Amino acid sequence: MPATSSKRQNTKNARKASVADHARLEVVSTTNGLDDIDRQIISHLQEDGRRAYGAIAGEVGLSEAGVRRRVQRLRDMGVMQIVAITDPLQLGYGREALIGIRVHGDVRLVADRVAAIDEANYVVMTAGSFDIIAEVIAVDDAALVHLLNDAIRSIPGVTEVETFLYLKLSKQTYTWGTK
Repeated sequence: MPATSSKRQNTKNARKASVADHARLEVVSTTNGLDDIDRQIISHLQEDGRRAYGAIAGEVGLSEAGVRRRVQRLRDMGVMQIVAITDPLQLGYGREALIGIRVHGDVRLVADRVAAIDEANYVVMTAGSFDIIAEVIAVDDAALVHLLNDAIRSIPGVTEVETFLYLKLSKQTYTWGTK
């Protein structure tokens, strides 16, 4: 087969793959759910967030453009983020803690105030002995005391705070999302 004929065939195949990718994307986006291909893409990105879309495309059976569109859709929907996971100790944060907070009044208002604190990287409202649980990082003990006393305990509605200092991280994983 001559080179120009081969190029035309490759272009036709790429267009067909793009149309098929677009059709699959439309079906998924109209149902507003995730399909197996979305889950496979997420799994690959959880292993390596910098993995090339072309490499993922070969694994999941889509074109590179199809993977790119799906990743963007998943990001736009808030299903996933692609971020750098850091080690706070290596960045100069000497203290990490989980904080249990008991509240009198509207828990949502307190949760919003805690979430607005820069040092809080995870805030959830819970059912159980604490109304809110927050994960925080601080440069040192003095910064943690300031955070607890001046930022958290001073929030109206906070009645009790219990702090659990992290001594050693034994496991941290982000591969749970595709089950």
